Parts: sequence; C-alpha cells; structure tokens
Amino acid sequence: MAFFITFEGIEGSGKSTQLLHLCDHLQALGYQTVATREPGGCSISNTIRTLLLDPENDKMASCTELLLYSASRAQHVIELIRPALAEGKIVLCDRFSDATTVYQGAGRGLDMKQLEAINNFATEGLTPDLTLLLDFPVEAGLERARLRNHNDNLESEGRFELEALDFHQRIRQSYLDLAKSKERFQIIDALGNKDVVAKRVTAAVDHFLVNRRST
Repeated sequence: MAFFITFEGIEGSGKSTQLLHLCDHLQALGYQTVATREPGGCSISNTIRTLLLDPENDKMASCTELLLYSASRAQHVIELIRPALAEGKIVLCDRFSDATTVYQGAGRGLDMKQLEAINNFATEGLTPDLTLLLDFPVEAGLERARLRNHNDNLESEGRFELEALDFHQRIRQSYLDLAKSKERFQIIDALGNKDVVAKRVTAAVDHFLVNRRST
C-alpha cells in the first residue's frame, strides 16, 4: 500500500532523526519504505542542493532560490518519488512543497499564487498523504542546527541558519498556520528527547495507517 509521508519543521526540529526512526518502525511492521530528502534525493537534485545551502551564495535572489528548489523537486518527483509510489512503497521525505510555501512565501515574501502554480508544476500535482509538522522553539532549533553543522562538518549547508531570528519565527508561525488549514497535517510536539518524540510520531502514523486500511 503506497503512501507519501512528509516531515516539515524549522531548522533543528529533528526531522531527519525522526524520519529515520519511522522508517525503521515501518520496516519492522513489514512495509517497504524509501527515505529521502529535499533538496536532494537523486544526483541532479543533490547538485542543486549544494548551490542552495552553501552560505557563500548569500547574494542569491529569492526568485532564483524558488526556481532552484522547484527544479530540484521536479527531478526528485520524476526520478524517485513517483516510481517508488508506483511500486507500492511508503515514501518518507524530509521536506517537500510545503517548505517552499513557507520559506519562500512567508520567509521571502514571494507571491503565494505564483508559488502555488510553480509548486503544482514541479510536483505534477503530487500531494502528501500525511504531513508531520515537528513543532519546536525557534531559538533552540537554531542552536541545535548550528551545533549539528559544526559537529558533522556541514557548515557548507548552513545558509538558512544564518538568517535573522525573525525570519525563522515567521517560518514557524507560517507552518502552524498552514497545518491548521490542511487536514493532512499532524502537528507533533518536538520537545523532549528523541525517543519521546519518536513515540508521538509513530503513534500518529500508526493511527493514519489503521484509518487508511479501514477505508
């Protein structure tokens, strides 16, 4: 049974950690899964990722940023996501089009109608079946993300961590507003250690799967 499940949230909210934990959980239940991320997920998209996240590209125009994310997503959908869904797998993705709505919309102030049209074009209309929003305080998330980048030698991917605090506060609020407007969202309290958060994530996903199997 194929499902497309996405993880969203501010920097340092624990998306990557929780995605991998959920992947293990679902595999233990007998599901075939694919874990991926954006930007990235395939060779061309990973090349674009390098451009997007490099702090040296601090002069990148907002419209350029939007189109690069969209180009990466289009390749990702065509090359990896849709084929995996066609094979009946559960695809778990760290960020998807909601991130563009929030970061380039609320964050950069780009026109929402244009964003929606570009998102629909890049995704071929693909929408997640379930989106897990890991909600976490902005200051703590940024501190965690910067520490991760330092410890894992990921400073070359830290362009967004350099944005001002009010930028990230707009991102968090926009995510919460978006979650209230779309039924596919589940807000997960990301405070607590990773095992506690993982229980919240798996409970939400198990409930979703039970409901889908019964319909």
